[in-house]
Amino acid sequence: MSDYLPILLIFALASTYGIWYQASRGKVKAKKNRATKNPLLENEVGGEFGSRATFIQFSSAFCTPCRATRALLSDITADLDDVKHIEIDAEKNLDLVRKLDIRSTPTTLVLDRQGVEIGRAIGAPKRAEILATLDALK
Repeated sequence: MSDYLPILLIFALASTYGIWYQASRGKVKAKKNRATKNPLLENEVGGEFGSRATFIQFSSAFCTPCRATRALLSDITADLDDVKHIEIDAEKNLDLVRKLDIRSTPTTLVLDRQGVEIGRAIGAPKRAEILATLDALK
């Protein structure tokens, strides 16, 4: 039995990490220190901000979840005049990636109308999370 103890320990640790990882991906987490953040400028992200919110999606060419995120955000923002979706290639904008501490793709930033980050989703966000975030901004 003691021969299997290391295997069971590794399995338990790997399972715990896997559960945490899956639970943390795709959730929009609100920023707590909004007042101290410098807003992004429209020329930094290469697009115009929405009058209510803007989704800035950082993607890479090889990323399959990035394509799903692009389709989801484009679908949600297609019918909304006051919400914009801007996709940025992370590989071609490394200075901005470093400035905003983007560590994986897809990462989606939620900006208010002034360009201040109010939320962030790491991984492919879920439709319900995005819609709840938009409802909170009304």
